[in-house]
Amino acid sequence: MTDMERWRNEWQTALAEFRAQVPLTDKDVVVIGCSTSEVIGEKIGTAGTMDVAAMLFQELKRWRDETRVQLAFQCCEHLNRALVVERQTAVTKQLEMVTVIPVRNAGGAMAAYAYTQLDDPVVVEHIRADAGIDIGATLIGMHLKHVAVPVRTSIKQIGHATLTFAKTRPKLIGGERAVYSQEKANKSCSIG
Repeated sequence: MTDMERWRNEWQTALAEFRAQVPLTDKDVVVIGCSTSEVIGEKIGTAGTMDVAAMLFQELKRWRDETRVQLAFQCCEHLNRALVVERQTAVTKQLEMVTVIPVRNAGGAMAAYAYTQLDDPVVVEHIRADAGIDIGATLIGMHLKHVAVPVRTSIKQIGHATLTFAKTRPKLIGGERAVYSQEKANKSCSIG
């Protein structure tokens, strides 16, 4: 088995396990941060590879088609971590579009590849995603909703890159008397 075949199998497993733990719908956005350099064992931002980007994207596309989630691909620091999304996502989520086309050396291989593969790609500067996948410690936190929660899968790496999944949840606000479940709220409001 080649490295690419092994990585594809690991990626498929990781995506399936993430899906089993986090019920995502067509209303949800998942931000993808990826260093293909890290996947092949090189320092982030030094050896981006379109072959690895293509393999990862193909599996993400299959996963997207099954879950109907919306994907946002984070660019590298040279484009200030802007994101590639479908125009429909930008319009629906009221995201401000910017003018740039990511390429391997300014945007990163994953974002550049996604830009060539999405139906109607645009780039936006900011998003508040419902979940995220970080391949190679690309620091996607700035694009997640405020309370991010790690999700563990049996696959900890793709190639040489650390793999981190996250979901988000609404903030829990209030103090010691605050109630966070409807059942407890009903009990505290019941009469007599």
